[in-house]
Amino acid sequence: MDELFDFSFHYADEKPSAKAELRSTPEDFQVDELLDIPLSGSGEHHWLHIQKRDTNTEWLARQLARLAGVAARDVGYAGMKDRIAVTTQWFSVRLPGKFDPDWHAVENNHIKLLSFGRNSAKLRRGAHNGNAFIIILRNVEGDRDTIDQCLSQIKLNGVPNYFGEQRFGHGGRNVSNGVALLKGNIKVKDRHKRSLYLSAVRSYLFNLILSARVADGSWQQLLQGEAVMLSGTNSHFSVDVVDDELNRRLSEGDVHPSAPLWGRGRSASVSTAFEYEQRVLVPYQEILEKMEYIGLDQSRRSLRLSVPDLSWIWEADNRLVLRFKLPVGAFATSLLREVFSPSVS
Repeated sequence: MDELFDFSFHYADEKPSAKAELRSTPEDFQVDELLDIPLSGSGEHHWLHIQKRDTNTEWLARQLARLAGVAARDVGYAGMKDRIAVTTQWFSVRLPGKFDPDWHAVENNHIKLLSFGRNSAKLRRGAHNGNAFIIILRNVEGDRDTIDQCLSQIKLNGVPNYFGEQRFGHGGRNVSNGVALLKGNIKVKDRHKRSLYLSAVRSYLFNLILSARVADGSWQQLLQGEAVMLSGTNSHFSVDVVDDELNRRLSEGDVHPSAPLWGRGRSASVSTAFEYEQRVLVPYQEILEKMEYIGLDQSRRSLRLSVPDLSWIWEADNRLVLRFKLPVGAFATSLLREVFSPSVS
């Protein structure tokens, strides 16, 4: 890995000493997609609610396309789900003027069709409301009171909203490939891989800014000129002066500080916040320019991930069960890394 890239992002408190086993079986990592889109009952798009075990989302989408006899682009899904897990999610398949396939033919020991119906529109990325998690941690090592206290703090204050390490690929290779693609050192024809690599670069740059603000304690504060995110939305607004009202809303979790997902367009942050972001990204100016040139539009992401409904229970044999919900784009590993050492995943 190029020395320019460092994946040792700062922790909200200190690096945890507790350890646990995660994903001993796929059933230890359960994810249910939260989608609130009623089906019309008619239309050229077939929507399928599927439970999958130890199965890649993209691979399953290709199987549905093959079963329906359509191109992969005619299959939609709201988001990628973990492979080593038991997950439920929706898919859509565009079948204009065709007979209904036998959708149950996709079922096997790892795939179960829960329900299906017709709708007038394709399922788009990010259309879901979030995901609900049940995570079982086995053979937990560490002081229970310390772990309970850490989880209580997370429930109260949230965690840094890092992109998870899975976004970057093994050894950070997705980031390396993305930079090589931007610099013209490699060519990638596959649209999915191109998107994956470029997304990894944007995510890494975001994590760098977040890590710097975690290190100096400002990830839960609003800087002058901050692009303030409204909780649960992609909406943001810039503030020249941080007043008592904004700090109240910040403490209540109604608004959050943010950082850019880099691309073309004017920065939403100004003044002190803008200067902070530019200072962190100084070593990456060539990459920033190429990301703008390639046509990516700049957007924002919250620095803070709230988990107000987090609950947990200790079971026999040092087993800990966590339950929580996360919004679209958030990573469960961002929560876990604050409680357990990296050996957890």
